[in-house]
Amino acid sequence: MKLINNIFFDLDHTLWDFDKNSDLTFFKILKKNDISIDVSKFLNFYHPINRKYWDMYRLNKVSKADLRYYRLSDTFKKLNYEINDDRINQLAIDYIEHLSDFNHLIPDTLTVLELLKSKYKMHIITNGFKEVQKRKLQKSDLIQYFETVTISEDVGVKKPHKLIFNHALTAANANVESSIMIGDNFNADILGALGIGMKAIYYDFHKTNEQERENVVIVKSLKEIIPILL
Repeated sequence: MKLINNIFFDLDHTLWDFDKNSDLTFFKILKKNDISIDVSKFLNFYHPINRKYWDMYRLNKVSKADLRYYRLSDTFKKLNYEINDDRINQLAIDYIEHLSDFNHLIPDTLTVLELLKSKYKMHIITNGFKEVQKRKLQKSDLIQYFETVTISEDVGVKKPHKLIFNHALTAANANVESSIMIGDNFNADILGALGIGMKAIYYDFHKTNEQERENVVIVKSLKEIIPILL
């Protein structure tokens, strides 16, 4: 794309393989806490419940503390597994503590970033919890590629709110006309970017099959970004 000089990336599911790393974390912390349960079965229930609570969190319908507690509590209820609040709260703490122990990346992440770094200034905009997102970036060595990192908790609003995008642009000393957003969540990343007049590339990680529209290019893999931007 012509005239683009700043790229803003989402983190989870776009560069950092959240699903794989999260699953490995649960195998670790359930064993650590002596929870005798079929972890694969636990995860089958957990994933949709977690997505539901993250959607509510983005809309400010639940707090950070409620998200962390009820996504676990609801999963154990689905499994008819009796567990007290103290153990759930400990699991919630351990999950946040150990999530960045695993740092698998989305395929082609490093190849794409290496190719782009000589031509573009690159940045992160993420809705995750600040203490976790910073550790993910550092422990995965992704941090070396990005000039600025904008986290929703630091700004006080979440994507797709215009304020977080404008905050990121200001931090990057960038203007909207020469910037592009790349992310996997159509509502948060793509519609959020379009809402301030920024172009976007939608990485269809979740296979939602959105239709292309003005100022939006859709890719099925990260490597498809290369011929678009180089």
